[in-house]
Amino acid sequence: MTLPEPSDDPDDAAAVPPDRAFFGRRKGHKLRSHQADLIAQLLPQLSFDLAAPPPAALAALFVPGIAEVRLEIGFGGGEHLIAEAQAHPATGFIGCEPYVNGMAKILVQIEARSLGNIRLFAGDAAELLAWAPPSSLARVDLIHPDPWPKRRHWKRRFVQHATVAAIARVLRGGGEFRFVSDIDDYCAWTLAHLLRAAEFDWTAQRACDWQLPFAGYTMTRYGRKAEREGRRAAYLHFRRVPTPAEQAAAA
Repeated sequence: MTLPEPSDDPDDAAAVPPDRAFFGRRKGHKLRSHQADLIAQLLPQLSFDLAAPPPAALAALFVPGIAEVRLEIGFGGGEHLIAEAQAHPATGFIGCEPYVNGMAKILVQIEARSLGNIRLFAGDAAELLAWAPPSSLARVDLIHPDPWPKRRHWKRRFVQHATVAAIARVLRGGGEFRFVSDIDDYCAWTLAHLLRAAEFDWTAQRACDWQLPFAGYTMTRYGRKAEREGRRAAYLHFRRVPTPAEQAAAA
């Protein structure tokens, strides 16, 4: 697969207003009895209320001992998020997923593995990004988001100038934004938006840096299906440029 050239069409760069509408499914097939019980009983224990002021550090949402916090936007069935949480027990993971059936699936896995370093938000990630304190996240992952392929629906894509700015605000200096998609047009769209953002550097130096999965990356069920159907994903990795104040503090 060859990554397309980013488009310079001004319509591609239309920013999403802060009060944007949410697009996407909230619920699919009927939940099994145990899944419904977990939604009712376990999810409230792992959730947090955006109506309350955010903590000074997001690590406060977790048990003591969490060194840093990462966010996965739209975790689907939770395969990647669960694997990351198991591999990095000293890292706190926030999973954002408005789709009830996806939330039910990950709750089953959290219960089965007794994972204590995951917190969940069943809503729009744009609201979560607006709530989180500045420089509070070490990494943000956006893996196989809905590409909204029709041009009239491009405004519904999660990657917009407003959301890129919101991600930059919550990432600490040197923090990472990772994007995965098997849809060439959405990869080009994302690359164009991130290259226009002075807060981010694209880390790729050679083609294999975006053609191959990230080190230790856990393929999602959707990703495996895309490969079986002959669609190869691009793996875009960006680093948040430290501000002068952050550079001075690190010196």
